[in-house]
Amino acid sequence: MANTEIQVYGNTSPINIKPYEHRAKYYETDQMGIIHHSNYIRWMEEARMDLMEQIGLSYKGMEEMEIISPVLSVSCEYKSMVHFDDTVVIHTRITEYNGIKMKVEYRMTDKKTGELRTVANSEHCFLNRSGKPISLKRSYPELDTKFFEYYEEK
Repeated sequence: MANTEIQVYGNTSPINIKPYEHRAKYYETDQMGIIHHSNYIRWMEEARMDLMEQIGLSYKGMEEMEIISPVLSVSCEYKSMVHFDDTVVIHTRITEYNGIKMKVEYRMTDKKTGELRTVANSEHCFLNRSGKPISLKRSYPELDTKFFEYYEEK
């Protein structure tokens, strides 16, 4: 999968989206010596946060604006095993966005061999601090523009 370039509103140069890399830790393994399935969900969160920062929408910044983005659902299909000390390259992209919800896709591959390890998706919504759904389009048009421009470039 090639790097994706996007044009962020008000920025004159495209952003080069780089995939996230994670080196598997020993404590992430199970008794069989492979990475425990629950760790892939953690890696997805790390990769999603990295993507958001790259497009100028850090979770920390959004939380400072009193916006939270909880997970609504997660699906993960394991294709091949990851072992201790393997490096996994995680290609992350937003596949759906409407201002209220977004869906993120993850493709995890082995850095050395390119072998597909996992395909996954997560769905998120946007809430204010009191837990009420919000529309970024209405409440935070500057954030909506960044999401929309990134999503449209696919």
